[in-house]
Amino acid sequence: MKQTISKDVKSVFDSFPTDAKEKLLKIRQLIFNAAAEDNAIGTVTETLKWGEPAYLTDETGSGSTIRLGYKDKTPDSVDIYFNCQTTLIKDIKQKYADELVCENNRLIRIPIAEALPTDTLSDCLTMALKYHYNKKARDSGLL
Repeated sequence: MKQTISKDVKSVFDSFPTDAKEKLLKIRQLIFNAAAEDNAIGTVTETLKWGEPAYLTDETGSGSTIRLGYKDKTPDSVDIYFNCQTTLIKDIKQKYADELVCENNRLIRIPIAEALPTDTLSDCLTMALKYHYNKKARDSGLL
């Protein structure tokens, strides 16, 4: 499912080098695909936070914000940022330590030249988009 992109968000993507932009747009599409496949997530809102594309679950409140970024100081990779106050990176490290490069409690770094680990990333993005939903279910004993 292809999503319309706002002029402001598009201009940020357009500011990235072509290979970084292509990789980030693929990750963007994985976010929207995850939402389309799970009714608990609801509609994803795309906006800018700190000048970077950000994805929120405003409709349901089911998830934690995801941001996508590219930094000149790490030109061979793109980043997926998560709220550092969550356990998302800890959980992702436990599950995918051999597959993903995670830094601190903040981000997943994706090498631009390597194939996108689509299934793994889809799971990680779904974890973020359902972070509050799953936490409520765990706290109430449903998970």
